Amino acid sequence: MITGIGAVAANGTIGRDNWLPWDIPDELANFEQVVAGHALVVGRLTYESMEVVPLDTFVVTRHPELPVRPGCVATSTVGDAITTAQGTGKEVFVIGGASIYAAAWPYLDRFLLTHIEREFAGDTWFPEIPLNQWPIAGEQRRTLHETKSKSDVVCRIVEYRNPHPQRLGNA
Repeated sequence: MITGIGAVAANGTIGRDNWLPWDIPDELANFEQVVAGHALVVGRLTYESMEVVPLDTFVVTRHPELPVRPGCVATSTVGDAITTAQGTGKEVFVIGGASIYAAAWPYLDRFLLTHIEREFAGDTWFPEIPLNQWPIAGEQRRTLHETKSKSDVVCRIVEYRNPHPQRLGNA
């Protein structure tokens, strides 16, 4: 299974200064719990922003000389990253950033997207993916604390299913 996972603010932003525009510890903890122990496909900027990088992280980069941490692999395309990640036998999670989501969405079986029902300033935007054409397989609504604003925010965690995922190599 190939799963996209991420979060998006009400105004479409997903990032600011190579990190999240919000600080919602419970949302981040949920993300970390869901992807733990799985193979990750990630873009270079997202990879470089990560404090902890787990084993079986596949970094998509235009810089073949990019030094990666032990247990990580640099690849030149999203397709190569997904195919190589599938070789681990683990579920594959595509964790961003925006250009990686944009390139990977045709291959995703599902997308777990947290809709944060508040606008945040940002410099990176969720790409145009036709999620409105994907059936919703599940949805949770949670009120979580956003620490920067010291207020609560409603988050909807939606599981979208791709009705026609494309297959790569050994899928």
